[in-house]
Amino acid sequence: MRTKFYLPFIALALIATSCNSKKEATQESGIRLTNLDQTINPRNDFYQYACGGWMKANPLTDEYSSFGSFDQLAENNRTQIKGLIEELAKKQSQPGSITQKIGDLYNIAMDSAKLNADWVAPIKEYLDKLASIKDRNGLSQEIATMHRDGFGPFFGLYVGADDMNSSMNIAQLYQGGLSLGEREYYLDGDDHTKEIRTKFEEHVDKMFQLAGFTAEEAQKAAKNVMKVETRLAEASKSAVELRDPYANYNKITVAQLKKEVPSIDWDAYFTTIGLKDLQDVNVGQMDEIKTVADLLKKEDLDVLKAYLQWNVINTASSYLSDNFVAQNFDFYGRTLSGTKEMQPRWKRAVSAVNGVLGEAVGQMYTEKYFPAAAKERMIKLVGNLQKALGERIQGLEWMSEETKAKALEKLAAFHVKVGYPDKWRDYSSLEIKNDSYWANIIRSNHFDHDKMIAKAGKPVDKDEWLMTPQTVNAYYNPTTNEICFPAAILQYPFFDMNADDACNYGAIGVVIGHEMTHGFDDQGRQYDKDGNLKDWWTPEDAKNFKERAQVLVDYFGNIEVLPGLKANGELTLGENIADHGGLQVSFLALQKAMAENPLGKDEHGFTPEQRFFLSYANVWADNTRDEQIRLQTKSDPHSLGRWRVNAALPHISMWYDAFGVKEGDALYLPVEKRASIW
Repeated sequence: MRTKFYLPFIALALIATSCNSKKEATQESGIRLTNLDQTINPRNDFYQYACGGWMKANPLTDEYSSFGSFDQLAENNRTQIKGLIEELAKKQSQPGSITQKIGDLYNIAMDSAKLNADWVAPIKEYLDKLASIKDRNGLSQEIATMHRDGFGPFFGLYVGADDMNSSMNIAQLYQGGLSLGEREYYLDGDDHTKEIRTKFEEHVDKMFQLAGFTAEEAQKAAKNVMKVETRLAEASKSAVELRDPYANYNKITVAQLKKEVPSIDWDAYFTTIGLKDLQDVNVGQMDEIKTVADLLKKEDLDVLKAYLQWNVINTASSYLSDNFVAQNFDFYGRTLSGTKEMQPRWKRAVSAVNGVLGEAVGQMYTEKYFPAAAKERMIKLVGNLQKALGERIQGLEWMSEETKAKALEKLAAFHVKVGYPDKWRDYSSLEIKNDSYWANIIRSNHFDHDKMIAKAGKPVDKDEWLMTPQTVNAYYNPTTNEICFPAAILQYPFFDMNADDACNYGAIGVVIGHEMTHGFDDQGRQYDKDGNLKDWWTPEDAKNFKERAQVLVDYFGNIEVLPGLKANGELTLGENIADHGGLQVSFLALQKAMAENPLGKDEHGFTPEQRFFLSYANVWADNTRDEQIRLQTKSDPHSLGRWRVNAALPHISMWYDAFGVKEGDALYLPVEKRASIW
């Protein structure tokens, strides 16, 4: 999500005057010159040209490993939400009311004296229970209990739409159990990754000692944790392999699962988890589940117990005393991502309340800060973008009429969500008490788990939101064929009620187009209009798509993000396709909008087309530490912000026209080497 460029303002003004416009009158637009670095030539480093001023004005503080436009907006939102929450935290509320729950949870999170006095006590009983395990007979039940409590040992379970029957929910097993997230951290042989492994083992050792284990016990436990997690990593699929929905769909009966993986007591597991009469399950990554079974059957019991105890310590650490929080930050924040200072307690407390009571906070937030006019204008923008994408699909030369018809059906069937849900979540059965911070998190985990489990075998609720309204993000969900834009993202720099269409189409318009294009990226295109995993492409059209997508894989995969480290073009393909399509679709929508309401140069001399691309770039303004670049490159399906500009725009012909980019310029890419998909 980031990018850079070189040219004095006078040269840019000359470029601006050479562009045609239907309206020559100067007007205010929304472009902020302070965001620019006008010493840079936009044809050589557009990211630096468009975002350099913002980057200079927003240097990284010790609190951040990466800070960009998203983070800046999230900071503003968090301050607003803090004000709402603190009002409730200061007053006595009716016991059991939502205001009591929000206020009390915040106060508990802020009570450092109690947290430090409690130290390891909130998890001591749990650790002792695991230590007392005498044999393997109860391991399957214990794992299920831990999953319901919010821990993630060995593998995971969730209930969601059946990819082959998207109107119904199904229980799904998936690989997991890795504290470092990605399998590569356990398997890669480069010096940096080896160092991460060494420091991770040291971190586990220190955390066990904080939990009351002797130095000898902690050191042994750390080695046992690494042993188990390395075995899991060896059997896990890579992030790229997980992008293939067909390869990760394996629906079988529970009876078949028992035959294939007999070493796990599935009756005990599913009964404890709340799915006693389960008939079918999708086992996403069978090899990893079989490895878990082998570990449970053959691995030394003390090794397994240490791994389970680590899951408790690791998961609970953010909700315990300051020494746990500090050590957790030292590894995951400082070592892994380069952050130098943890967030202040109030920010962590607000995040916790958002996590536990997200829609309740979101309801307060939208009532105070989200104007109805913003939703109305956004819905209109979405409609315009849908029409533009439809026109682009109809005009594709590489796609047959048969496949076009199916694509247009899918586009017309998009379920659009803007702002906030029509029906808010009911939190009446969630109890928030003044016993301990961690005890409240456990109850919240039970509350969320039970809600999820109740969906098994039931119809999918297409009106359920997968993000809270205060989340600065957006998403496309293939199984419901929906696009969602929470209220929090509908603010500057994404959406500005006072800016003109050129700026808004370049920012939120591309975001809308991006999410729509996800329905037709390398993963989304494999789902039909009803959200079912179903091949609706002719063989020739599928072949053409893959060839065209490979252009982006190769181009992004050749970018050196740090000396000796290249981007992962396969992992980021879906997001890169979405950016590519979003730019094309939103630019067309802007042209159609200007046919009705012409725009000219603004007060700075920028044409509408230039404003479009400047606004797009501003969305990805960012400063990032090298450690975070390494972390994102290994695990994030999104390209770094710099390359969502400098690598995306060279494939967009309209950008060349807007800024006079020509052969010899650093960002120039010959037409035959440019991607052309949606």
